[in-house]
Amino acid sequence: MAQVNVTISGKSYRMACDDGEEERLAQLAETLDQAIERLRKRFGEIGDQRLTVMAAITLADQHAEAERRLGEVEARIAALEAAHGDADSSRFAADADVALAIAALAERVEAAAARIGGNGAADSGDED
Repeated sequence: MAQVNVTISGKSYRMACDDGEEERLAQLAETLDQAIERLRKRFGEIGDQRLTVMAAITLADQHAEAERRLGEVEARIAALEAAHGDADSSRFAADADVALAIAALAERVEAAAARIGGNGAADSGDED
């Protein structure tokens, strides 16, 4: 297990994390430290514990909003994928209908050609 020293609100903390997660933990600590500093500039010195709790609540709110928006985006993607699948199904059904119509038309043309060819052969046989 790795150890990382982070500084939050001017105080140093030694924290444990999984190996390879040191940089991520340092970044998260920096994000919390910046949130506390923004609140300190906005509200002044109202106590470190209060500022830390306010920063944590602010970050939790931002996280919840990001999760909500992610859920909306995932729902939109699912709807678009479903619509795309429906469009593909409709297109394939239309293609099948067109293929059937072409096949029926080809049969009619072939039957007409056979009638014309048959009539023409009989006509030319009569003339000989």
